[in-house]
Amino acid sequence: MDLDLRKLRYFVAVADRLHFGRAADELHIAQPVLSRQIRALEEDLGASLFTRDRHGVALTDAGRQLLADAGPLLASTHAVRRRVSVAARGSRRLMVGFRAGIPVIPAARAFEARHPDVVVDVQRIEWEDQAPMLLDGRIDVAYVRLPIDEAGLRVTPLYTEPRVAVLPAGHRLAGKEEVTEADLVGEPLVWHADPSTQPTRRPHPNAGYLVRGVDETLEHVAAGRGISFLARSATVFYSHPDVIYVPIPDLTPDQVCLAVAASRTSQVVDDFFTAAQTTAEITAECGNFEMWQLGGEAASKHG
Repeated sequence: MDLDLRKLRYFVAVADRLHFGRAADELHIAQPVLSRQIRALEEDLGASLFTRDRHGVALTDAGRQLLADAGPLLASTHAVRRRVSVAARGSRRLMVGFRAGIPVIPAARAFEARHPDVVVDVQRIEWEDQAPMLLDGRIDVAYVRLPIDEAGLRVTPLYTEPRVAVLPAGHRLAGKEEVTEADLVGEPLVWHADPSTQPTRRPHPNAGYLVRGVDETLEHVAAGRGISFLARSATVFYSHPDVIYVPIPDLTPDQVCLAVAASRTSQVVDDFFTAAQTTAEITAECGNFEMWQLGGEAASKHG
């Protein structure tokens, strides 16, 4: 039995909203048509995907499993269309995503020495963009920071780097040369992902703010709503007049990885992977050098 991608898109629309009427409006189809398509999909799969009662619509265990699998599958179909379109135009380009603070140039130069006919383009990405942009083909390969949803991806560790504590400028520890995890126990934490992915081993209550990137994190920290943690090299890209970065040596380090869609088979991508792995040490040193420069500038301003 071949899975009908149109029915799968209809299913995801209902699963995201848990409301047939709103999903039908979003899809620009009549609600009875949508209901028939979902029933047909359930018959195809031999499983009930939703429970429907006077309390509303809810996913069954089978529905939750399908929703988890549907995202990477649909994204993969988008990626195929993008790659075919690029191939039809005859263009030779590799789009490399990167998180702030991670230098791409060392790997790009090593790769271009082997593939002078391929243009390496780069795009900075935020945490929530990492997996979706790889899966739907907007970027071919990416330097990512954990945590990342690895479903449908091939993720290869490259190196680690220290983190810093992100504190409001008026914080009691803002003037310290470094702090420990113990110094910050109990401080509300502004974090962009599931609390279980927090890099600290100490207890931190969730500050209760859903942030979608570093800029939003810094605004919340500056307003005194909590503290946060950031990869050391990323502080070169992000600054805020009301935020202070303080080294925190005993914090779990940030893990930098290279990621690509697991379904992607390309010699060009494989060669970039090789270039990234062989230049990982140089890349890490570049990030440290940028941080050293920033530290020198800060010292001269406050000296």
